[in-house]
Amino acid sequence: MTLTPRQRAHQQTMADILRIAHRQLATEGSAALSLRAIARDLGLVSSAIYRYVPSRDELLTLLIEESYNAFGDAVEAAETRARRDDLGRRWLSLGRAVRRWAVANPAEWALLYGSPVPGYHAPPERTTAAGSRVPFLLLNLLADAELKPSPEDPPMTAALHRELERLSPGLPGDLQPEVFARGLLVFSSLCGLVSLELFGQFRNTVTQFAGHFDHQLARLRTVLGLPELA
Repeated sequence: MTLTPRQRAHQQTMADILRIAHRQLATEGSAALSLRAIARDLGLVSSAIYRYVPSRDELLTLLIEESYNAFGDAVEAAETRARRDDLGRRWLSLGRAVRRWAVANPAEWALLYGSPVPGYHAPPERTTAAGSRVPFLLLNLLADAELKPSPEDPPMTAALHRELERLSPGLPGDLQPEVFARGLLVFSSLCGLVSLELFGQFRNTVTQFAGHFDHQLARLRTVLGLPELA
């Protein structure tokens, strides 16, 4: 569809607003995002920017949507380059891509997986699908591996088992609660490893971050029950 000059101008202004907002994220943090400051950078009167973005909450939502999708694009591109039957390689590619994107985009990682912005609640109808892209890559991998519960799985309360079982219809394949729980543990571990590195919590402990991360990916692969690299 051909855009009118007005539509093209609106599209360009929105792109500029988001570009400046990402820069603010990196320098000021998500809690300090300011539409008025963005308007000044664009040479607009402060009231004009509200024709494009009606509130700070809407700006945060746009940034979260864009960041989740950029994250999803990067991890999907890496994971799909691995051969489909090489489950260990797919896991390694997925895990490394998570860290690589986070290291390249620390402000966006902090927005997605850091402390919540005071007073802001992300609308699930706008952010859940985008935020599920990377976790679902992991769940698809577990489904392709046809993993089953193991005697090594710790016992689970009946209430938790029912809760995870209720989610099963929306999950890839036929993941049983015990396998789904492994996926939750491993994705949480990935996020924790990356966040501890980016937020300086490994100070005086680990400096070989890439080597440490790969070592832990190998450990987590065994937790999942995936085979070694083909």
